[in-house]
Amino acid sequence: MRARLLPVRFPSADTEFETQLARLRELLDDVAEFLEPVDLGAAELPASEAAVFPQMLGDAFRHVEELRALDRPRLVLTSEFGTMSMWDWEIGRYLAEAGVETFAPYALEQARTLCRALGLRRELADTRFVVFQDDPGDGMQASIFKRFYWWEDECTQRILDRFGVRIERRSFEALGAEAKRIPDADADAAYQRVRGTTRLDDLPERNRRAALKLYLAIKDALGDDPAIRGAGINCLNESFFSDSTPCLAWNLLYEERGLTWGCEADTVSMLTQLLLQRSLAAPLMMTNLYPFLMGQAALKHERIEAFPDLPDPQHHVLVAHCGYLGVLPTSMAETWTLRSKVLAIVDDDASAIDARMAEGPVTLAKLSPSMATLTVAEGELVGYAQYPGSDCLNGGIIRIADGPQLMERLSSHHAIVLQGHHPTELRMLGRLFGLAIEAVA
Repeated sequence: MRARLLPVRFPSADTEFETQLARLRELLDDVAEFLEPVDLGAAELPASEAAVFPQMLGDAFRHVEELRALDRPRLVLTSEFGTMSMWDWEIGRYLAEAGVETFAPYALEQARTLCRALGLRRELADTRFVVFQDDPGDGMQASIFKRFYWWEDECTQRILDRFGVRIERRSFEALGAEAKRIPDADADAAYQRVRGTTRLDDLPERNRRAALKLYLAIKDALGDDPAIRGAGINCLNESFFSDSTPCLAWNLLYEERGLTWGCEADTVSMLTQLLLQRSLAAPLMMTNLYPFLMGQAALKHERIEAFPDLPDPQHHVLVAHCGYLGVLPTSMAETWTLRSKVLAIVDDDASAIDARMAEGPVTLAKLSPSMATLTVAEGELVGYAQYPGSDCLNGGIIRIADGPQLMERLSSHHAIVLQGHHPTELRMLGRLFGLAIEAVA
């Protein structure tokens, strides 16, 4: 959904206003819809996600109250490159000190990020996440799963109150039974449709069919409802309801319809992913964090003897989920293969994605339990580690600036790994969505 931007004209506007507006329509056509311009101070304004100023003038110093009265974000896009002009700094600072906030991107991609985020903000009011679960916390490894906040009613209510996103719960038991009823022929037909873009040939036929049947069952359950923008399953804790895992399904449904996925039905991770991926359009995934500083508490869980021998081990994190890096869609991965399951907690016919994200700069991110703070930590994906016979056959190694700070300020063992560093864009998102950005230095 494109953001609706309302062009606002100062009293002494000249022909440059229309010239610049035409440039913006061309530069941002795929992410923004520009409405008919209005004069600053107009009594009635059409619905829009933001006001945009294609031209900044000295009028701003004399019309602060009219600018303050604009009840929506104010974008300053005054250069021919789709950014603020360097001549806007003084006006921008003047308005800031007068309590009038503006967004003045200095790179085109920042402007595009703002537009995507504004479009998403418009969508959130009718967004639903569907989670398949029955009695979360009471199944497998209950001592671990009983402590997760994302299953609490309070968490669900906070997501609704802060972002307008509704969580719809459906039965995983019923979904698993429906998947098993799907004929082998339907699974084989789906295999022929996707095998050109999705590597499934390394998987035994039995496992492949089970994965594809679960995909078909989820796809049928969700239907074509455009308001469903995320889905998750309590796939480990209640794994006895299915002979497969939904890793392949999440990959295919993301590639087909942009669906945000939630491993273990983690709705907070789903929401974090939706906000970041839709706004920044950067590769990302959810995974488990195992800081080297955790020592045996982390090593035992993954059934490995030691972390890699690296300089400054206290500033490194192993990232892994379900035996590999985690669910990373094919379009975001350097390498991608679906393999047989690794974890003992799931059915023998289950499967897991073995994929690699490109090495280089990454950002760890997660919404806090209050839904009012986004904790972020910049780092670098420096390589991969393999532990044969363990629960981490191919995990990533991330170097961060300050391991002890990360330990003290993490929001969860689940975190989003976002490719690249995006400090300016994340601060912009914080302002748009009313989030404090807590940066781990």
